[in-house]
Amino acid sequence: MDAIRYLDRTGCQWDTLPADFPHHKLVYHYFKTWTADGTLHRMHNSLREQVRVQVEHRDRQPTAALVDSQSVRGAETVGRASRGYDAGKRVNGRKRHIAVDTCGLLLAILVTGANVQDRTAAPALLQALRTCFPTIRLVWADSGYAGKVVAWATTHLAMTVRIVAKLAGQTTFVVLHRRWAVERIFSWINRCRRTVRDYERLPAHHAAMVQWAMVIVMTRRLARHQHT
Repeated sequence: MDAIRYLDRTGCQWDTLPADFPHHKLVYHYFKTWTADGTLHRMHNSLREQVRVQVEHRDRQPTAALVDSQSVRGAETVGRASRGYDAGKRVNGRKRHIAVDTCGLLLAILVTGANVQDRTAAPALLQALRTCFPTIRLVWADSGYAGKVVAWATTHLAMTVRIVAKLAGQTTFVVLHRRWAVERIFSWINRCRRTVRDYERLPAHHAAMVQWAMVIVMTRRLARHQHT
């Protein structure tokens, strides 16, 4: 675990892990295995519940969420089949679509090519959110999700999608109602150098690196809370 956290935090290559960690092939084996068998997912979810209860003084399960996306440049290890070009952001790589709770903690993530529009990926992301968190009834989103997604979520998922639009005449960054929570998590994720760009051959492995980044954030928050 320490070796995976080190790699995610520093952005080093697998075969350049320091010698005091286990062999890089063994570390990668556990990274791949824990991603595939759900161990990482269960650990991440358990930490999120602990942070919600102990630090945020909330219920274990959320009742509302926020969705957004972020395009990241893909390294040469990202294959053509799973990458795309985001013309708006001028990014060639992948896009991570995320759902977070109102505390800014990760609930779900979907990794696609950067050319996939938010409203195109939204049904799969919202369906996963509804399946994993049946208590969620309200979702905030930006104007990129406006249109058919709102009606689809109401009809098929019994979920209300509320659009938080930019202020009239806004040209610079402004903290918008509820939107700050999802914007903050992108900053948290990008503290880990491995997630600033996408170096993973498989989209699932990039999603795993994002989860590991949040594991680092949540364990530190819990540790600070216990010392105060």
